[in-house]
Amino acid sequence: IADFMQECPEHASELSGFYQAKRDYFCALLRDSRFSFTPSKGTYFQLMDYSEISNKDDMTFVRALTKEKGVAAIPLAPFYGEVPDTRIVRFCFCKDDSTLERAAEILCAL
Repeated sequence: IADFMQECPEHASELSGFYQAKRDYFCALLRDSRFSFTPSKGTYFQLMDYSEISNKDDMTFVRALTKEKGVAAIPLAPFYGEVPDTRIVRFCFCKDDSTLERAAEILCAL
C-alpha cells in the first residue's frame, strides 16, 4: 500500500472526493425518511438513528431489515463490550447509484 500511495499520490485525494459524493448522494436520498443522521467523515459508512421507526435493538432490527426488506445494515452492538441503549445502525454507501437508490426507496418506506 505504501508503494502504491507513493507512486499514485493523487489517488487518495480522488478517492476521498468520490466517497464524499457517494455519502452526500445517499444522505440526500434519505432526507425524507424517518432516519436521522449526521454526515460521516473519513469512512464509507453512514450511521443512522432509527428510533422513529422501531424500538427493537440493533441486532434484531438489522436481521429483520435484511430478511424482510432485502437491505443490509450493520449493528453497532458487536463493537461494544457493554451495548449502549441506542437505536443506531450503519449503512455502507460505497455502492453503485442504482443500489443506493433502491435501498433508499425501501428505507424511506419504513
